[in-house]
Amino acid sequence: MTYDFCEGIMTEYKIGIAGAGIGGLAAAALLAQSGCDVTVFDQFDAPQPVGSGLVIQPVGLGVLDQIGAGAAARQKGNAIARMIGHDRVSGLRVLDVAYAHKPGGRNGLAIHRASLFQAILDAAIAAGITLRPSARVSAAPLDGRRRITLETGEDAGAFDLVVDATGARSPLSPLKGRALSYGAIWGAVPWSGDTPLPKDQLTQQYHRASQMAGIMPMGTLPDSDKQLAAIFWSLPTKTYDAWRAAPLEDWKAQACDLWPDYAPFVGAIRSHDDMTFAQYTHGTLAKPSAERLAYLGDAAHRASPQLGQGANMALLDAAALAQAVRSHGPEEAPAEYARLRRWHVRAYQLLSAVFTPQYQSDSRALPLLRDRVLMPVSRVPPVPRILTRLVCGDIIPPLRGAPREVPDLRAEPAE
Repeated sequence: MTYDFCEGIMTEYKIGIAGAGIGGLAAAALLAQSGCDVTVFDQFDAPQPVGSGLVIQPVGLGVLDQIGAGAAARQKGNAIARMIGHDRVSGLRVLDVAYAHKPGGRNGLAIHRASLFQAILDAAIAAGITLRPSARVSAAPLDGRRRITLETGEDAGAFDLVVDATGARSPLSPLKGRALSYGAIWGAVPWSGDTPLPKDQLTQQYHRASQMAGIMPMGTLPDSDKQLAAIFWSLPTKTYDAWRAAPLEDWKAQACDLWPDYAPFVGAIRSHDDMTFAQYTHGTLAKPSAERLAYLGDAAHRASPQLGQGANMALLDAAALAQAVRSHGPEEAPAEYARLRRWHVRAYQLLSAVFTPQYQSDSRALPLLRDRVLMPVSRVPPVPRILTRLVCGDIIPPLRGAPREVPDLRAEPAE
């Protein structure tokens, strides 16, 4: 299904976007396709992704299709039909969500960030955006229009609208997230031909909520056909330095003791530097907009990746902003964008806050509740379908309250 967020022709507004990440480039592509003059500023010498693998949910895939990046992403990614996890000690299934309940239904797409980034970047360049590398935005003062000031002190000019897509360390966003006690180490390794794990499944192993190992088949890098997996290991933030100081073999032994199927994958890790630590925070801007300024993605809302919605939310933010600019112009677009996304963001932020401690925490009570109460309930109809919609990203409409001409992203794909 194609989602036509930016139908029609509008005035050529001048728009500056700070940050060439997934959300920033997606917004740039959609706005440029609508006729806007878009400049993207990024701190790196050349735009580049940060991180390992992620999952794009079905509604996020709809945004990629509108950008023109969907086919390229699917070619390099790996379709995920199910997410499943067991507790090592009890053997109980503690997580089980299937994407589709009928043949030909929706799937998630596991993909390396570099491949996703390249697909969106190519679409944005094809749409005619201007890229300014080595240009870290430090301020966006209002002077009739928004002016962009770079870290070097350069005045980069005035814009009808400025978009902050610089992520969790944004110099523009007032959001101060609450640090979560657990993060995770991530690495990209070759997919093992010796594993019994299904290739269309994200698989995890737990011990209570204090230990979690995961394996996600995620396709290939942009310049390679070698199949990869993302492996991750839950880690209390306060223990990361101790993990780096300890012999790597100690961690490998611990991980393989928790989950023997981890061995073929973790064997590819040769040093601590092969794993990247991700520290999670949680927080939401009550108002992700100001006059001629909009905050997207992690600059507007941050959560743990337990529900797999991070990149998805950034893509939906980009779609909502493009729709708001098209229908309301740059002066009113930030407030309209905030209205379009308000309830979906709030719902997923709340659900993330509720679910995360059940899978990443030192609690003894919450894993018992998860395993003995919530998991049995999750198998009783219609709960499985509700969980599917939760993971797919459309448990409520992603652009709630939008005008009627905005498509309903909850719709099933065309047969």
